[in-house]
Amino acid sequence: MQELTVKKSILKKIIALVLGFGPGIFAIGYTIGTGSVTSMIVAGSTYGMQLTWVLLLSCIFSGVLMFAYGNYALISGETALYGFKKHIKGGKILAILIIVGITFGQWNSLMGILGISANMLFEIIAMNFEGVRPYQYEIVLAIAIAVIGIFYSVMLVGKYSFFEKILVIFVTFLGLSFIVSLFFVAPLPSEIISGLIPTIPEVPGGKMMVAAFVGTTMASATFLSRPLFVKGKGWTIDNLKQQKKDSIIAAILVFIISLSVMAVASGALFHQGKPVLKVLDMANTLEPIAGSFAVAIFFFGTLSAGLSSIFPCLLITPLLVADYQLGELDTTSKQFKIITFIACLVALIVPVFGANPIEMQILSQVFNVFVLPIVVFSIILMVNNKKVMKDYKTGWSVNLGLILALFFSLVISYNGILAISQYF
Repeated sequence: MQELTVKKSILKKIIALVLGFGPGIFAIGYTIGTGSVTSMIVAGSTYGMQLTWVLLLSCIFSGVLMFAYGNYALISGETALYGFKKHIKGGKILAILIIVGITFGQWNSLMGILGISANMLFEIIAMNFEGVRPYQYEIVLAIAIAVIGIFYSVMLVGKYSFFEKILVIFVTFLGLSFIVSLFFVAPLPSEIISGLIPTIPEVPGGKMMVAAFVGTTMASATFLSRPLFVKGKGWTIDNLKQQKKDSIIAAILVFIISLSVMAVASGALFHQGKPVLKVLDMANTLEPIAGSFAVAIFFFGTLSAGLSSIFPCLLITPLLVADYQLGELDTTSKQFKIITFIACLVALIVPVFGANPIEMQILSQVFNVFVLPIVVFSIILMVNNKKVMKDYKTGWSVNLGLILALFFSLVISYNGILAISQYF
């Protein structure tokens, strides 16, 4: 009886810990979706652990930027775009360019995410009912409409805490699924260590993959939405320590989960010379090596990654527009409902036309890096503005991290330009 009580107590603590996760949960939702999973799988199966250094740097700089944006919001009481418009010369144009750039990237991702998630749900149905395969297009489209309809209905509830709890469930499943998968197939530790040495694969698509890696892991949407979600959580200047801890935990979890996906692909496929271009192909190739149980876990994790990304992708544009206008998080306004409805219609483009979303996903991640230098440079100006930050002085270590992040983002953007020019 006592043992049962102890087990219940431990379970309650775990549930409380998971549900107690702050705005960082949205950072994981934005960062780890089917686009990110696809990039990690393609990279791991094609280049092994060679791009570990890109992932590590992206996650370190992401942590610094989340911390800087969160602190700025708690100390100034303002959100990002509203602050840019108010305090930076030419800030209006800057803010509009950021909204357009991020919307393009996130809505492109949304199309791919819904397409892949609907196809994965179809595969689950087809495994049990083979007779449905001739009707794949119709069923996938019906699933996509049902999924996006459910998500839109949930959006109408319009409460931050409700969004957060649902996202926590999805992110917990995806994290556990990928980490458990790693126990079935893992690369050698020496391969992970050698992957920390900065090198770019000298093969067609190598530059594209590096840019996509940064575009998906160091996502501008994550940082710009941070002040909105911090305010939505109800945090104030008294929560500075909590905000710092939340940023660090989010960055660490993004690194661990992303590394797990890449490592599974590398351990299972790289040495066999079997590069994978589709998430669904990964499950089929993994089965002979790790068995059907491992495939089911990986499959479930990828589906959770897709579903956990739909929420943030739908939220980002209306939130950024509201941020630009008022600097307030308003999920109950008519404007919010209209923009999210348009986003839902855009999401259905890939399922309606029956297109392959994978290539579009990687391309959209590459386009994300072009907004990144503006987003980094703007927050450097804001956190060092004495009028905005009042009595708080940003430390030299944070400033150094932001300057290095700016340099890194410029290098990756240049690399992205080369990759796009080679692609077209």
